[in-house]
Amino acid sequence: MKVSAFTLDKIPLIIKGQNISELIYQHTKLEDNDIIVLASTIISKSEGLVIDPTKIIPSQEANRISKKTGMYPAFVQAVLDQSSEVILESPIFLVRHISGNICINAGIDESNVEDGLLLLPADPDKCALKIKQELFRLAGKRVSVIITDTNGRAFREGQTGFALGVAGMDTHHDWRGSTDMYGKVLEVANEAVVDELAAFGNCMMGEGDWGTPILIIRGFNLYSEKNGVKALHRSPEIDIIRTALLHYKNKCRL
Repeated sequence: MKVSAFTLDKIPLIIKGQNISELIYQHTKLEDNDIIVLASTIISKSEGLVIDPTKIIPSQEANRISKKTGMYPAFVQAVLDQSSEVILESPIFLVRHISGNICINAGIDESNVEDGLLLLPADPDKCALKIKQELFRLAGKRVSVIITDTNGRAFREGQTGFALGVAGMDTHHDWRGSTDMYGKVLEVANEAVVDELAAFGNCMMGEGDWGTPILIIRGFNLYSEKNGVKALHRSPEIDIIRTALLHYKNKCRL
């Protein structure tokens, strides 16, 4: 297998209303089965998801959490507004974003934006599917689209890229039922390939002032008509880490 990857250079600063699909089409010649990896930052900017914290009125709940965490009340309120569940308030503010992803501070970012708070897209899967469909219309090519962000990991230091939204490929490569080199049947190997590609994309795209937000991966034949990242989200019934953290939060309130 031969795989190549390259970032799209000379991408302008993204502004509200900018068409990401047209930007990609103008900067590269796509091929069938290309995987387009996009930093969520440019999706958020194109959708105008920048809010002014001075215009946010904090609730009593936000003020309570602010005193507990040291975060300023308007920021806390912004996190609450973007969350469907608070899992942990301190020492980290861990929530379930309205998209279903569990992350710190609802993924709200104060970096890579001149002023204000940058929110995550409410429905990253929908954004990925729209770009996939628009690129087929523009270029006539079947491509996969992964929208990425960075996340911490339980039991390990540091952050990695992960898939926030996906279209045009399966989230997993299920090896279960196949055999290893000794003929033993694999029982638990369900590889989260979309997260692995997102992490690789994050390495290529970089962070901070030298980051490039669009990457093309070429050589993997992973295209499918499957869409959506929901298969990566553990259901609450089997998510033992979430259950333990909720128990810890409730115990701290006693």
